[in-house]
Amino acid sequence: MNELKIGYDAKRAFCNNTGLGNYSRFVIEGIARENPQDSLLLYTPKTIGNPRIEPILALPNVEPRFPAGPGFKGSLWRTFGISNHLRADKVDLYHGLSNELPLTIREAGVPSVLTMHDVIYRRLPGGYSLFDRVADDIKYGKSCRNATHIIAVSECTKRDVVELYGVSPDKVTVVYQGCDEIFRKEPAEEALEDVGKRYRLPDRYVLQVGTVEKRKNLEQTIRALKMLPSGVSLVVVGRDNKGYKKYCQKLASETGVAERIIWLEGVPFADLPLIYRRAEIVAYPSRYEGFGIPVLEGLASGRPVVAATGSCLEEAGGDAAIYVNPDSADELASALLSILRSETDVEGMIRRGLAHANRFRLSDMASEVMKVYKKVLS
Repeated sequence: MNELKIGYDAKRAFCNNTGLGNYSRFVIEGIARENPQDSLLLYTPKTIGNPRIEPILALPNVEPRFPAGPGFKGSLWRTFGISNHLRADKVDLYHGLSNELPLTIREAGVPSVLTMHDVIYRRLPGGYSLFDRVADDIKYGKSCRNATHIIAVSECTKRDVVELYGVSPDKVTVVYQGCDEIFRKEPAEEALEDVGKRYRLPDRYVLQVGTVEKRKNLEQTIRALKMLPSGVSLVVVGRDNKGYKKYCQKLASETGVAERIIWLEGVPFADLPLIYRRAEIVAYPSRYEGFGIPVLEGLASGRPVVAATGSCLEEAGGDAAIYVNPDSADELASALLSILRSETDVEGMIRRGLAHANRFRLSDMASEVMKVYKKVLS
């Protein structure tokens, strides 16, 4: 195949530091490094001076694209105006990295790939306003129907997309998200000690990483904490969403464990693997995920993981994690205690976890994404 010019919806890569931003940067950087002969154009309506995009922009085959001249600006440009730029730039293929494509993508005459991460707005609508839920459903549903091909980040998401938007299973390919190599690297003891001092981390703790919102089910971890030895704490890393943190803090006070919880927000990405490494266990009892990257990050960090049944977390954790009913604090506490007391084969869990996480490398993800591109263009 000749050299390609690939366009990307790069707003999240420029402006988000978690979730969809990480995924966008992983794909772009992986494709750019694995395919240096190809040109990558990153379309974004704005930039916030994010240092995590700088190494990608330094690559010789990557160029940013911003709104220029008269016409749509901001989000409207991303939704409608990009199509004109795709034609002008003679792009061979456009990839919407975060659930959506320009609504005018068909008029652009450019083959398109869409990554669908989840349909949480349909499966757990209570976490969204009516306006957001309807808007997402219309926008993402049309994107699924307009896309030449869809990448789903898990089999769970593929099933949801096929069921809810009526697309053919043949139109959807599962490509699992990779895990950043920083989580696999053995840190220096000095770095572990330093991060412990800076964040005042306890000697023994269960770690839960992710936005502090109802879907992530932190309340069950707090209830389970009451049943764990008093010397074990809970470290929560993530920003608050819609006041759920206040609810959880009230629950912690009522449960008598408030003094055993450390709340961390705005943790630099470089510190996160160290916080994982210091944990005894990673807990992730989320009720619904598109993939569940904290499960994979925990395994890659050599930590035993306890996650919830009911969505895709069994895909993220494979046979290395323990899975519990997300509605049962007793089950969660029992699983955590079995690890804390070494009643389960903890070393075996860690070995299986490292082996499982090794299957989710960024270079492999980039190769699988490129296979989709070639399938679409052929």
